[in-house]
Amino acid sequence: MTSIKVADSPPLNMPAILQGRDDDCALLVDGKSTSRGQLRMAALDAAAFLTSKGLKQGDCLAVWLPNGIAWIQLLFAAAQIGVLVVPISTRYKSAEVKHLLEVSRARAIVVADVFLDIRFADLARKLLGELDTLEHVFEHTDQAAFLPWHASQAERQALLKAPVPDALLCCFSTSGTTGYPKLATHGHLSIVRHANQVARAFEIRPDDVMLCALPLFGVFGFMSAFAALAAGASCVLMPVYEARPAVQLIADHRVTHVVGADAMFNTMIDEMLALKDTDFSSFRRGAMADFVGLPQAVATRGDALGIKFTGTYGSSEVYSLMSIQSWDSSCEQRARAGGVPVDPMIEVRLIDPESGQPAAEDQPGEIQIRGPNVLPGYLNNPDATAKAFTADGWYRSGDLGIRDGVGFRYLARMGDSLRLRGYLVNPAEIEQVLMSCPGVSGAQVVGVNRPGIGDVAVGWVVCDGSPEPTPSEADMLAHCRERLANYKVPQRIIVIQEFPAISGPNGTKIQKRELRVMAKAAIDPED
Repeated sequence: MTSIKVADSPPLNMPAILQGRDDDCALLVDGKSTSRGQLRMAALDAAAFLTSKGLKQGDCLAVWLPNGIAWIQLLFAAAQIGVLVVPISTRYKSAEVKHLLEVSRARAIVVADVFLDIRFADLARKLLGELDTLEHVFEHTDQAAFLPWHASQAERQALLKAPVPDALLCCFSTSGTTGYPKLATHGHLSIVRHANQVARAFEIRPDDVMLCALPLFGVFGFMSAFAALAAGASCVLMPVYEARPAVQLIADHRVTHVVGADAMFNTMIDEMLALKDTDFSSFRRGAMADFVGLPQAVATRGDALGIKFTGTYGSSEVYSLMSIQSWDSSCEQRARAGGVPVDPMIEVRLIDPESGQPAAEDQPGEIQIRGPNVLPGYLNNPDATAKAFTADGWYRSGDLGIRDGVGFRYLARMGDSLRLRGYLVNPAEIEQVLMSCPGVSGAQVVGVNRPGIGDVAVGWVVCDGSPEPTPSEADMLAHCRERLANYKVPQRIIVIQEFPAISGPNGTKIQKRELRVMAKAAIDPED
């Protein structure tokens, strides 16, 4: 498929991203500004400190911190000496953290002393006594400050003279919805390349400002921050996202770019409209993930405010922001997940999941990817790595997509797609029809497999009661019959107060797996 025509990345390494314009702002946290020069020197200090503690190329350093300048400092430090950073979610509990430390065999962990009223440092010290591979726990108290590690001028010079290794630099947890997460690894130069390509495709300029409201431990928040830094722009870091403080930061710091989920942007627009006398004119670009079915609403509302939102596509394995829609395309097109790869070296193909052959032009297929953005493997998990790739070296995404102009459109997870009376159906098609029913404010469709019949569709809807009353099931079924082929009409449409959801590093996602369990109980109550 065609790629966006952007220039090839220059042969930069991570430390080189911070060279030049030393006095320019790189990071803003709690109103405190950090320059690019200060960040570069602090990264050298941290690299010298980690080296003094015995960490070397190939070792793993766990980072259990909220968004703050120390997080960024550690990533640049790790790049300098070839250490692999293992980000840990600040929402994880002790058992989940222990699993990641065991899988990565991390020798050290940097941890917040207290965050969200949880004493992270105490939990980490307990793990220090349980894991043979973990040797050091380093506490940090102020997320608006660097780690208080200082190197001599001679130590800094020694690091500057040493070659920067092209080693694994960071790994990201998979969703872990079916068990403990795997760790998708990425190399130093691959991260730098992708950050540069994203910066160009998203038109991030040196004087721009990125609001980093998503956590850095997730690939979505990580890549938005480092794309901004690669472009010479600055990052406003939020340790915890809240809509009103977020839009106030946009106004106060003249934010130009934001990356997030559709629900997040919807709440931000609500707050912006409530603050009628506040100037948000700097905000011009937003990249959004479709987590709760609101991209079209966000794109439409954004256009009315002069903000262009685009759908995107990506994952821990292939980076976030892997593809975007053209900024010049229609609002409807820009709302779609997918688009064209940001890097001309990224290739996407669609494979029929049953035949294993290329999908027909107008038929869905599994999205498979190869290019410099694809993970080399899962950390210390060769079996998972082998299963993730085809025999000819393409990464199996497990996602269903279809050709869409010069690019592709993400449809659903393979497990979420439906086979109704022999036809492969994207549940989003039925959901869109349900959303057009008066009184429906949210819709999700799942399948229940019945012996001898195959999948049957069950619709779940949320109705806010305003301005339209809650429709009856008969009314909603009639609405679908008028607009859909008979085989696509759900067997049941059930009103629910709210969808089961789970919070992740990139935002809140609806749990279709739980909806499938509920649907089976509704269809076969005696099973």
